[in-house]
Parts: sequence; structure tokens; C-alpha cells
Amino acid sequence: MDLNFGEIVLWELMGTAALILLGCGVVANVVLKKSLGFAGGWLLITIGWGFAVFVGASIANPTGAHINPAVTLGLAAADKLEWDKVPAYLVGQFVGAFLGAVLAWAAYKLQFDTHDEPENTRGIFSTGPTVPNYAWNLVTEIIGTFVLVFWILTSPTMTNEGGVPQFGNSALGYAAVAFVVIGIGASLGGPTGYAINPARDLGPRIAYAILPIKNKGGADWNYSWVPVVGPIVGAVLAGLLSQILPS
Repeated sequence: MDLNFGEIVLWELMGTAALILLGCGVVANVVLKKSLGFAGGWLLITIGWGFAVFVGASIANPTGAHINPAVTLGLAAADKLEWDKVPAYLVGQFVGAFLGAVLAWAAYKLQFDTHDEPENTRGIFSTGPTVPNYAWNLVTEIIGTFVLVFWILTSPTMTNEGGVPQFGNSALGYAAVAFVVIGIGASLGGPTGYAINPARDLGPRIAYAILPIKNKGGADWNYSWVPVVGPIVGAVLAGLLSQILPS
């Protein structure tokens, strides 16, 4: 399916917005004390994010379901996506991520208003390291994103009638991507919260900075470049490596 600039932006925006709405939503459910999911733990968060990827990717199917600038850049680096289409994907992804975060806040507004630790709510929206060390935090994000993008580029695929690749085991479709994301979160997410997606972190971080959450903490802009640069580096490395491997 040959989509124009606006169509790519729209589908990626809707898919990414769904991803972030559900992803930030599951974190809010676990963190905010007057929520039924309060204290649900890391496993609930990783499963929630995995299924958020499934929903977002399914919505963005017409574009190939990138919903992640790292995936877009990895495909371009692997020569599987024309570079002139990259800007449309990025616009949709970053705008969608911001809107999804705003919707997640709206869904939990009453819980935000009554939470007794509002200064500790940034983690609902964006990632952060458990042990701050920007160099090693960067390495963690590079490794996690490399796993995701390299799997996408090398896993078995099927192609629909419009020629759009459907990533992952053909019997599982986008559910396969969800399982990979859950696996990355469970295995590699502990040190930094596994952004593995620049839009997933930056869009909600901007939303957190401007949303009217009383007595909230700072957005931690000093760290904000790590979950953007790390995934980009990991994705490009995966794309370049996939080109030199024997088919």
C-alpha cells in the first residue's frame, strides 16, 4: 500500500497514541494509590506495555506498524524503507506519543489529584535509571533496542495483499511483537525502564512537563537524551548488521 505523507502521519499518530495511552495507563494503574491496580508490580507493567504494543501496531497496520522511530530508522538503515518517507513516520509517532500521554492523564485525572506523592509521578510518563550513569544507561538502551529491531528485521514475515510486511511469526502476527517487548521488559528493563522507543519517552516527558499536575516533580531533562539517542543507535546498528548477514 503506497500511502502519502498525510496518511502515514495519521495512521502512525493513531497507533502511537494508542500505544502510549495504554502503556502510560498501566503504569498509572500501578503507581497511583487510589487505582485498582495499585502496587501491581513490574510484571503487570511489562505485560501491559506488551499488549499496548499489540494494540498500537494493529491500528497502525496500513503503514507497517512502526509506532517507534527506532523501528523506522532501523528499517531505513537496513534499506527496507525509503528515507524520504522517514519524516512522515517520525511526525506521526512523536505527535501521537504526546497525545497518548495526555489521554492517559485524562483517564486518571482524579487519581493524580488525590495521589499523596505527586512529586514522584514522572515515571508514569517517562523512563529513568535506577542507578544514574548516563554512559551505562545509554548502553542498556542500545542493547534493548537492538534486540527489538534486529528481531523485527530477521524474523519470519508474511506480506499482505498491499505489500505491507507483517513482522513476526506469521501465525502470531503483531502478538509476536508484544511477546518480544514483554521479554525485553522482563529481562532488560530493570536498569532504565526500557524506553526502546524515542517517541515513547520524549512525547510523554513533554506532556508531563506541561500537564496541570499539582506539585509534580521535574521532567529530568538532563537524562532525557539517553532514551532518545540510545534507541536510535541500537536500531541503526541492527539495521546495518542485518544488511551484511547472509540471507
